[in-house]
Amino acid sequence: MRVATLVMVAFAVIFGSALAFPGASGPSTVEHRDESFVRGVALGLFATDPEWDYGPLVDEIRARRATDVLVVVNAYQADRSASDIALRPGRSPTHFTVERTLSQIRRAGMRAALMPVVRLQRRAPDDWRGVIAPSDGFDAWFDSYRRLVLPLARIAERAGARRFIIGSELGSLERYEAQWRTLISELRPQSSGTLTYSANWDRAHAVGFWDALDEVGLTAYFPLDGGAGPPSAEMLAEAWRTPRAQIDALAQRVAKPVLVTEIGYPSQRGAAKHPWDDTSAAPVDLLAQRRLYRGFCDAFAQTPSISGFYVWNWFGFGGPRDSGFTPRGKPAASELMACFARPWPARGTSLAGNPS
Repeated sequence: MRVATLVMVAFAVIFGSALAFPGASGPSTVEHRDESFVRGVALGLFATDPEWDYGPLVDEIRARRATDVLVVVNAYQADRSASDIALRPGRSPTHFTVERTLSQIRRAGMRAALMPVVRLQRRAPDDWRGVIAPSDGFDAWFDSYRRLVLPLARIAERAGARRFIIGSELGSLERYEAQWRTLISELRPQSSGTLTYSANWDRAHAVGFWDALDEVGLTAYFPLDGGAGPPSAEMLAEAWRTPRAQIDALAQRVAKPVLVTEIGYPSQRGAAKHPWDDTSAAPVDLLAQRRLYRGFCDAFAQTPSISGFYVWNWFGFGGPRDSGFTPRGKPAASELMACFARPWPARGTSLAGNPS
């Protein structure tokens, strides 16, 4: 996702108990739901305390009947021209926190996945990870990225994660196919689970190394035109017709299952047309967010073109005044619970590596 949702991160450390959500369950003791279709939620480890305990949020996600959780780890480089990628104190979790969270997800009876995301500490208005252009050369950047990713992959394997997403929305770097293939070959001996890359919704067709991975990862921030006025869930489901055809065509072309690595909407008026942008000054619209999730689920549930999806993103205080992505404390949380409960048919789940 191009625009980060770092909702109230500074307050997460101060008001730890405020992250508790009404209706969240107690200790995680449920049996693992071994269902092939991924009905997941992304959980960003975005608290300013690098050792923050995300266990209560894991329990909330479990209470919504998700089968999977995608743990998201932010790493940073100085700007779009740099190659100094690293986990940064106050912005990134420790390795210990990552492993603990993955283990908590497994104990909660859900499948865990891990995705590192590169962010920029300093950025111009149009700068983001999709336009990284390192001044010291792309080999230097990939060397730095390798030093970030390989230890995280080892942590994911040790904690029993089922999936490792090797990168997210690095559009300007995707053409360096040889470097990606080298990284994938280094990850294979360390990862018994599924290896995926998360491409931006408008660039998945341009990735040339899908054949080296187990599945296609796709962020699904497709702009939807629901017509004039607030679109209904039915109109939004119909608006998915063209994006779904594009996803079908991609899956057929590369002969791989397609996993939606991110599907999310800020709770703002007009989010259907710019679902990646939570920085708008548009009014809070909780029902729009709910209808958008209902439209997505209606569009894919009966004849899914995908092997699953992760909702972006559970981290954040949420509640009725929040305009960000998190569904916490909003009608969207109930809608997602109903969506997860649907009898999703398995599709494209014959994956290499550790089977789901």
